[in-house]
Amino acid sequence: MNLPSIYIFNWIFLLVLFPVAFFWLRRAWRILVRRDFSEVALKRGVPPPDAEKYAPYEMAINFVGGIIMVGVLVAVLGFQALAADDWIAIAGVTLWGKLFASFALSRQAHGLGPKTKPKKGAADADKPS
Repeated sequence: MNLPSIYIFNWIFLLVLFPVAFFWLRRAWRILVRRDFSEVALKRGVPPPDAEKYAPYEMAINFVGGIIMVGVLVAVLGFQALAADDWIAIAGVTLWGKLFASFALSRQAHGLGPKTKPKKGAADADKPS
């Protein structure tokens, strides 16, 4: 029971793969070639203090995800080698896997616990009276 609306959603999902692959490969390029660590392991838009330590992992996550997405696009549009269910499954698993891997890396880089704020009395304790 394939309704025409399902085909529309398939085309929308296929077209969304272009910018997703572009942004992931661009982030990998920025990390690898330009040595720009401003987008490494972001948590609330802020990179960790030692972003260079986690840069190879973030670059690998983005590069592998981007290459898989480009492979899906080439296989579907260029060679028509994948059925609709197959390419949707590959793209969906890649999308969610990349999101979960980046989220786990950012939590590892920033620490798992909440940040502790210095107590009000502790800052004044080292001042002489």
